[in-house]
Order: sequence, then structure tokens, then C-alpha cells
Amino acid sequence: MRAVVQRVSQASVQVEDSKIAEIGPGLLVLLGVGKEDDSADCRYLAEKIVHLRIFEDEQEKMNRSLKEIGGQLLLVSQFTLFGDTKKGRRPGFSDAAPPEQADLLYLETAACMRAEGIEVQTGRFQAHMQVTLCNDGPVTLLIDSKK
Repeated sequence: MRAVVQRVSQASVQVEDSKIAEIGPGLLVLLGVGKEDDSADCRYLAEKIVHLRIFEDEQEKMNRSLKEIGGQLLLVSQFTLFGDTKKGRRPGFSDAAPPEQADLLYLETAACMRAEGIEVQTGRFQAHMQVTLCNDGPVTLLIDSKK
């Protein structure tokens, strides 16, 4: 699994004309599921992201986690994180999980994050979404469960 983790002051997802999810301070996580991923990847990423120390403490050092600050998390599925651009100009997605597998592991990752005591909002799997965010810092990290 691959995740783009962004520290945000706010983020939301809109599908068509409806806002379906919205968070205040916390993390926006774009999640890509690969065809080799399984439940262990869900647990690994959920634990890693929830406890990642990327929020400032009283001395303005990144020393606090999402859990410590009581922040929210917006999880958005994004298969394009498995886009391969090595050949040609059009990305290939042969390493991305098929939709049935990806949806199950996406939902399992959200459940693992909720089990950590985090409020999790989600996008809509396979929908065309408009994601709005205010990146705080900016702070953006890439996490790959296989590396």
C-alpha cells in the first residue's frame, strides 16, 4: 500500500454537488492499494499513520501524533498512486489492486484507524471526487508498506 499523508488544517470531499466528508485539523491520507497488499499492510499503515509524530508540540517541534492531538483523518482511495510512468507518456496501472480487492482493503484500513480511536471520514470508492484541503506547513509524507 502507498499513502500520501498531508497534515491539514481542514479538508473535504465532494461528489457531484454534495459534500460527503469534511474534517478539521488532522490528516488527509490518499491511499493506493496494490495487487500484492493484504490485511497486514492495512494494520501497518493504520498504526504508522495514527502514531506518526508530525504535529508541533509547545516548542514548535514535530513531536506529537494525530492521536495525541485528537485530530481527525480523511481517507481517500487513489489507485493512481500505483501509476507506472517509466514507459511512454500514459501511466500504466498493472500493479494496482483490482477494484474488489482495493475496496475491501481500503475499508479495512479505515476500520484499523478507527480501532486506534481516531475519527475517520472517507471518500467514496471509485467515484469522481473533488478533494479540497489546506495543507498545514506544508507537511506531506509518502509511506509505502513494502519499503
